[in-house]
Amino acid sequence: QVQLVESGGGLVQTGDSLRLSCAASGRAFGTYPMGWFRQAPGKERVFVAAINRNSDKTGYADSVKGRFTISRDNAKNSVYLQMNSLKPEDTAVYYCAAAVGIIGGGWYSRPDDYSYWGQGTKVTVSS
Repeated sequence: QVQLVESGGGLVQTGDSLRLSCAASGRAFGTYPMGWFRQAPGKERVFVAAINRNSDKTGYADSVKGRFTISRDNAKNSVYLQMNSLKPEDTAVYYCAAAVGIIGGGWYSRPDDYSYWGQGTKVTVSS
């Protein structure tokens, strides 16, 4: 079992920055990849960013590339999403997810690759 708790969401203006955090408990944190997804009102949950277990490989959705940075601290059982130059279209509930059981050394963008999810943290970007 893995429990994930996100924090750091809020209401910001266009161009502002936010840092989301996700604290994990349960199985050894450094043994599985992590990802961030988001779901805007009335839309499907989509991939935002992912990082492998060793932090040497990361991947991003085209819509956030160059603005968002994913990182993890295995000693603190945490993964982060630094979001810069925020836009109104970034408004969504953001979820962190754990790909427990994945054997590969890469990062993963499909929701089906992730077996544990947090409850989400809401980010609203006003224009």
